[in-house]
Amino acid sequence: MAKIKKLLIANRGEIARRIMRTCRQQGIATVAVYSEPDATLPHVMEADQAVCLGPAAARDSYLVIDKVIAAAQATGADAIHPGYGFLSENTAFAAACDQAGIIFVGPNARAIEVMGDKAAARQLMAESGVPVLPGFDKEGASDSELTAAAAKVGFPLLIKAVAGGGGKGMRVVNGAEEFDEALAAARREASNAFGDDRVLLERYLATARHVEVQVFADNHGNAVHLFERDCSVQRRHQKIIEEAPAPGLDEATRDAFGHAAVQAAKAIDYRGAGTVEFLYAPPAADSDVDGGQFFFMEMNTRLQVEHPVTEMITGEDLVAWQLSVAAGEPLPKQQDQIQRHGAAMEVRLYAENPEQGFLPSSGLLRHLRWPHAQSRVDAGYEQGDRVDEHYDPMIAKLICHGTDRNAARQQLIQALDALELEGIHHNAAFLRRVLNDAAFAEADLDTRLLEHRPHLMEATAVDPALLALAAARLQAHRATGDSPWQSLNGWRPLNQHLRQTRVEANGEQLTVREDGQQAAIDDRRAAVSFTVTPAGHRFSLHWGTDSLAARFAWQNTHTVMLFVGGQAYPVTLNPSRDTAQHADAGGFSAPMSGTIVALHAAPGDSVEAGDAVITLEAMKMEHTLRATVSGTVNGFAVAAGDSVSEGTVLVEFSAHETHANTDSKGETA
Repeated sequence: MAKIKKLLIANRGEIARRIMRTCRQQGIATVAVYSEPDATLPHVMEADQAVCLGPAAARDSYLVIDKVIAAAQATGADAIHPGYGFLSENTAFAAACDQAGIIFVGPNARAIEVMGDKAAARQLMAESGVPVLPGFDKEGASDSELTAAAAKVGFPLLIKAVAGGGGKGMRVVNGAEEFDEALAAARREASNAFGDDRVLLERYLATARHVEVQVFADNHGNAVHLFERDCSVQRRHQKIIEEAPAPGLDEATRDAFGHAAVQAAKAIDYRGAGTVEFLYAPPAADSDVDGGQFFFMEMNTRLQVEHPVTEMITGEDLVAWQLSVAAGEPLPKQQDQIQRHGAAMEVRLYAENPEQGFLPSSGLLRHLRWPHAQSRVDAGYEQGDRVDEHYDPMIAKLICHGTDRNAARQQLIQALDALELEGIHHNAAFLRRVLNDAAFAEADLDTRLLEHRPHLMEATAVDPALLALAAARLQAHRATGDSPWQSLNGWRPLNQHLRQTRVEANGEQLTVREDGQQAAIDDRRAAVSFTVTPAGHRFSLHWGTDSLAARFAWQNTHTVMLFVGGQAYPVTLNPSRDTAQHADAGGFSAPMSGTIVALHAAPGDSVEAGDAVITLEAMKMEHTLRATVSGTVNGFAVAAGDSVSEGTVLVEFSAHETHANTDSKGETA
């Protein structure tokens, strides 16, 4: 047995940091690899050593096998952990590690190769007694052979890329009339994504659940499972919420899942961590059968993204298990020693815009406070880091454990409520809607849950008047730190305190009028009460029959971020008694990702309101940023031709002194 002394992690972001955490506990030195734009990310800063692999594109950095092997040799690493994605299921990489005398923390190349070919894997599983869906997986089948086989398999069916994953090269076909077009599309997509247009056919289960089993095996003939996970909540075949154990299964069905998964691992002489994925068709509601049917789907020969939920219900460190097995040691525990406790649930936090078809988002994380007090947080980024558009948009996972499924679900909702994230678009509010949905809460799950419930895609609007009133009260509280009424100036008939505040909230311009314990916005007037927690990050507002509880963070003197249900709402205040503030008073930021086309001024130039300052191009359209007040261009942070992400500071700008005593209309206050 060879003890691992130094481990190179051939990955980035949250999984690299997760692996490093176990290495620190075990006294194993770590080596990070990174691309040029990743140079300052936490996984690089936290490693004992770090090696740059090259430019941003993964094909020029993280996916270059020779560069990764050379980095391990140069730093004296005796083992490489591939994480997930990138080279984690690359046969050539596993073989290259072996040839270089470096321990590969994963299975052997043959196991990766067999399970990477979905047709071969199906055939092997069927031979090993693992149930598979009715289908057709002849090697190199022609279009005519596939068309003929489709009628025998029956509709609906699934066309599936042999070499692929992640939903690419996959098409659901409901009838024979759709088959030819779907086959051509699946082949094209598979060829573009994997360089291999081979496909297989499987019977499609319209209401199936995705249930997978965590397996582990060593070099001494031992193989065990660590129970199952349910990953049915998916969008476009991508998992977004995972949980363990799978809800609603009887113990006999759980045991059958575990037994089948261990069989699958033994069939390929597996070593290390793996996940065997199944489609599960629960029994009909009026059926007398206790358990449903399940069928082998594929095996992932690596550590899964969702491994934390298994860790939380078993109390086991799966990365520690991986390192132990890779060093030649037997499994830490036998099957009867592995216990299950409570329930765990995980959400994947993505940099994407749910309101724009889930388009990826990139940019600077201007404000970020993770909910460590409410959940386990496996994150790849911290405040001040930049999310780059070249990589997977997942920025973190939030994981919670509870005595039962509902306790874990409720705790995860609290974690999303405590999240403070601003600077990019993200899916936290969407995840919260799913967790709160009645069908999800009742574990009425299948892989098409989001299709059946389109309302979950619709953003829940927060009343701008509540945002405006909360911001006005926060400003008053900030000014006094005690009673907001001490800060009020203005007309005070009969010793009443009056305050009038102009606010922009959620795109609306509103005027908040406060009079004693009453507040009015437009024609709405009611009693108001407002409290801020001693820690200073949360508030509770009651205004008549309406209420709002949220977290907050000040961006500057007149802009406060309110975090409601995982969503950030910037609110700008411009009280009549205070100096007017302008969006460009400190500089210009890119409103979207794009390319700088022109600079219309030079450092030191004075500009007037309406003057063009800088122009960028995005999606073949030009967008010119203009000064809203007269001022001085102090400098540019970019040059023509530069590519920038949304939120990038482009111009340093200061308003002329004459604006210090004017309100937003240019009138003397």
